[in-house]
Amino acid sequence: MSTNGSSYGPGPVRGAGSVQEQPIPGVSVGDGTDPGRTSMDPFQAWESRSRIVLTPIAAPSILGLFGLFAATLIMGSNLAGWWGSTASLPGVATYALVLGGLAQFLAGMWAYRARDAIATAMHGTWGAFWIAWGLSQLLIASGALPAATRPKDVAFGFWFITLALITGSIALAALGDHLGLFLLLGALATGSGFLAAGEIGGISWCEHLAGWLFVAAAGVAWYVATAMMLEYTTGRVILPLGTYQAGANAPGRKIVLPQAYEAGLPGSRVGQ
Repeated sequence: MSTNGSSYGPGPVRGAGSVQEQPIPGVSVGDGTDPGRTSMDPFQAWESRSRIVLTPIAAPSILGLFGLFAATLIMGSNLAGWWGSTASLPGVATYALVLGGLAQFLAGMWAYRARDAIATAMHGTWGAFWIAWGLSQLLIASGALPAATRPKDVAFGFWFITLALITGSIALAALGDHLGLFLLLGALATGSGFLAAGEIGGISWCEHLAGWLFVAAAGVAWYVATAMMLEYTTGRVILPLGTYQAGANAPGRKIVLPQAYEAGLPGSRVGQ
């Protein structure tokens, strides 16, 4: 074991890494006719010689969730009527594109290294959306694209149908992780559904409700990201996330997975 990774063995481990084969003296794969060697089943021989070296990384969802929080709060508060109008959105498009879009999308790609399918899908989907949204707002502000028709924007509404369905699927999968992530994704999926109805049907109260749901989702994203960061820096639970492990939600308790070494870094175990 080293500070750059961890080795599991003997035995195959599924995940990112490289398989290194080392010969074992006195062991051969065969029928046992050679008295000087020990007979071993081919799979057992491979299993005994294989190691997968994994590289720990920082939890990418900390950055991804903060990006999601910032961009979703800005759009949600605008839809809820806290500030400005739709004409005000191009002024914040650059920030949404970089933090909510690019940074979150990169976090989704880094989540591959952490072997976290939920984070990959969540940050990849919403990061890509915020990149596209930011670019479209900048193009509208420059006059390269026409402004959306109001009160209906059917094309934009249909995009939120797809976002509602994708995010709903991720929310169901997140039930197997912890309740904090499920609440975040559930609020995002529901808000996307209401925004789709508001944009397609020109229903203002649906858009207003969607804004409040996005604000709620942003608040949960901030909480989950903060909880993950505090647990990462202290090695203990500070803010509970609603996980299903016994004692995992008790503040101050240190949780270590059985197959992970004490540092418990993403990349050396599945998930974050």
